[in-house]
Amino acid sequence: MKVIITQSNYIPWKGFFDSMNQVDKIVLYDDMQFTKRDWRNRNLIKTPKGLKWLTIPVEVKGKFHQKINETLISDKSWNIKHLNVLKENYKKADSYKEVIDWVEDLYMKCQFDLLSDLNNYFLENINNYLGIETEVLRSTSFNLVEGKTERLVSLCKDLKATEYYSGPAAQNYMEEELFKKASIKLNYFDYSGYKEYPQLHGDFVHGVSILDLIFNLGEKSLEYYAK
Repeated sequence: MKVIITQSNYIPWKGFFDSMNQVDKIVLYDDMQFTKRDWRNRNLIKTPKGLKWLTIPVEVKGKFHQKINETLISDKSWNIKHLNVLKENYKKADSYKEVIDWVEDLYMKCQFDLLSDLNNYFLENINNYLGIETEVLRSTSFNLVEGKTERLVSLCKDLKATEYYSGPAAQNYMEEELFKKASIKLNYFDYSGYKEYPQLHGDFVHGVSILDLIFNLGEKSLEYYAK
């Protein structure tokens, strides 16, 4: 049983979906603190003028601790605005006509109060499009223990995981010995080596939303989201 535990992102990049495709279950770890100017409520697309952030407006309670799954969306018309920006900047993409009805339906049906619900909605619908069958769970369904690594190990035990996968940056803080004691193999993803695909607007950029890949390749995205 292979597992990822990670915070949810808005329309993540292809590496996020590649990671999911390599495991059996993913837990959206949205009991963590919401952080401003992060991937939780925004992501990048390409435009003729360079990279552009698509940001979901949210309510932030000053310096008080606010969990991701408590974060409210503050402008209910954000989806129309984002959809219009996507249409304008990808209308010349090779697969625009193939995918725009699906993208428009995705955004028009996106009516949520909470950021976590919205991110989960996009994640599951994009998974369906890409043919990724990984089960998506939420940390709120589990009893969470104290301790950064201890909590991850406890979640893995609840899921009967034999392997845990994490991003490369986690090597800086992960207490690897706790996984060894629990007989859970710890793996770190390597996001290098992705091949390029036909992309609009100048030099190729890997770290943009998965929607960039989908607009440019459509059904052929299935061949490119993994290495």
